[in-house]
Amino acid sequence: MLDKTTLILIPAYNEAETLGLLLEKIKDLEVPVDILVINDCSLDETGLIAAQKGADVLNLPLNLGYGAALQTGYKYALRKGYDYVIQMDGDGQHDPQFIPALMAEIKKGEVDVVIGSRFLVKGSYKVPLLRRWGMVLFGTIASYCTNQKISDPTSGFQAIDREVLNFFVSDVYPVDYPDADVLIMLVKTGFTFKEVPVIMHQHSQQHKSIHSGFLKPLYYIFKMFLSIFVTLLRRDSAKELPGMVL
Repeated sequence: MLDKTTLILIPAYNEAETLGLLLEKIKDLEVPVDILVINDCSLDETGLIAAQKGADVLNLPLNLGYGAALQTGYKYALRKGYDYVIQMDGDGQHDPQFIPALMAEIKKGEVDVVIGSRFLVKGSYKVPLLRRWGMVLFGTIASYCTNQKISDPTSGFQAIDREVLNFFVSDVYPVDYPDADVLIMLVKTGFTFKEVPVIMHQHSQQHKSIHSGFLKPLYYIFKMFLSIFVTLLRRDSAKELPGMVL
């Protein structure tokens, strides 16, 4: 049974076309969770639609990007006293029907982060070649560095406990592209995670993600290599890193 210690966190930028239906699907689950949408200075009616559908909304004055929007939500969750956060995208890719499964795993207390993997389910999820190459590459690197198999290093569909939230609000959190580098950082600092199977839906051809085009994936690959390198150089432990003391 889910309870009000759980916050659904949705960072959103120009997701007016998909956000409303997503919020309706979450409401249809009839689980007592709160929902927060971080409106990352959208140019459309993302913030308005979120409010109309009953979600709490934080409207950022500037477009800060995906990672910074997430970190804003982590700080909110800590200040409001939530024990768990489920983060998911506002573009309709993440299926809300798997929220209970993610929460059931995180509430067992066996791991600190539960990651929904689209590649643990046989299906027809297709990824553009360059991005797929990057996912395989960084999944391999992360698997080697964490000593556990990681099938979906870029999944943003996750359940996180409060201890990790406190860690994620520190300055070491990579706000540019928090993906494989974060998984390595978690294990390096003493946290644990596991993957569970979920279904994700394809983007429409009109949808533009942070990895759309040709140059953005190349930039992502460069930045991820750099972030992983810096992460591996760190000697911090989870207890030593400053978080939000509440």
